[in-house]
Amino acid sequence: MSWEKYTYTQIKHKVFECLSKNTNYRTENILGIPGTFLDTDIFYDDAPFLNDAPFLSTLIANPNHIGVHTYGDEHEDFFKGTHEIERDLIKICAEEIFDAEAGQYDGYVASGGTEANIEALWIYRNYFMHEFHAQLHEIAIVYSEDTHYSIPKGLDLLNLSGIIIPVHSKTRELDIKSLEQQLEEALKNGKKYFIVNVNMATTMFGSVDDINKITDLLNLLHIHYKLHVDGAYGGFIYPFITNNNPFTFRNKNITSFSLDGHKLLQAPYGTGIFLIRKEFLKYVCTNEAGYVKGKDFTLCGSRSGANAVCVWMILRIHGSVGWRVKMHQLIDRTNFICEKLNEWGIKHFRHPDINIITIHSGFISTRLAHQFHLVPDNHENPAWYKIVVMPHVKQGIIDRFLSALKEEQTHISSISD
Repeated sequence: MSWEKYTYTQIKHKVFECLSKNTNYRTENILGIPGTFLDTDIFYDDAPFLNDAPFLSTLIANPNHIGVHTYGDEHEDFFKGTHEIERDLIKICAEEIFDAEAGQYDGYVASGGTEANIEALWIYRNYFMHEFHAQLHEIAIVYSEDTHYSIPKGLDLLNLSGIIIPVHSKTRELDIKSLEQQLEEALKNGKKYFIVNVNMATTMFGSVDDINKITDLLNLLHIHYKLHVDGAYGGFIYPFITNNNPFTFRNKNITSFSLDGHKLLQAPYGTGIFLIRKEFLKYVCTNEAGYVKGKDFTLCGSRSGANAVCVWMILRIHGSVGWRVKMHQLIDRTNFICEKLNEWGIKHFRHPDINIITIHSGFISTRLAHQFHLVPDNHENPAWYKIVVMPHVKQGIIDRFLSALKEEQTHISSISD
């Protein structure tokens, strides 16, 4: 896992070089594109600071990254310069973070993890229907009860049924025995094809599904499945912290990944990333998009090239070494909080390689949770409150929270006594 760190000067040079390769709305004879630069009454392009602002310059230039630029030989020529940057971004994510073989993957910058997750479900549904003439009622999606709501949303959109795996309330581990029973029942009831979602850090708890237990069972039962990894939260931290990462393209049981740039990468919202092995995107080719050179394989269609440039800039300014250091700093702060919670006997869940801590509602007041903006698992009747140690969570905030929590615990103890 290694990609080069660039200086800001190198990044600026690369972005402006790529922008110069794009079609320029201001200087070229463009009559056929239903788009243009951002409205100059609001976003004027002659501000001196833009010469040192590659992301803002890209945003104003407004390149459209419609399509998938890793797939096939034909792509839209109008924005070929910034397409180069997106391809390099996808290469970093696929090859350097998730150990894909060179050129044996496709990917694009989606609107977020939700789109990337649904894209995977869409592809696998069509794969089973095209290759095996599967009927909708023969396909099921398998996911845990802690899975992000984008998966049940995808079930609704694609008219598929689901198999929900229970988790243990204390450890958040999957109930593999229940999964086995449900799979056997599904097979008896005519299910033949399974789309399996595995979490590399769930949204609420940061729990990481045991992918090996899941795939060992699936393979033992000779289940016909395709497996997608939801790494929308964990994708940019877990591989850099864990000592033995099973979530890579070297794992032949995995076909696709989703990531989010707008969480730990601190990119603007709307920067999800979808990665998949070669030969699968064809199942969602929209042939009706004849006016798009190379066709379209995405849910969103047109999308901002500025988002891809931004995520690329972030990864390049840190390099792999710098990014690993940054993620370990978050883990160190998370460890500090957990040490205090353990010392004070406060019930909580935390995966050791993730920067999320979930405190049981019986050990923290609603007032304190609201004061520090902790997020509940359920706004109507919360059982857990979540802390996410993001880059803005400095030691001062942590100390203030722990001091208030300790004072609250002391007060409760004195009343009990």
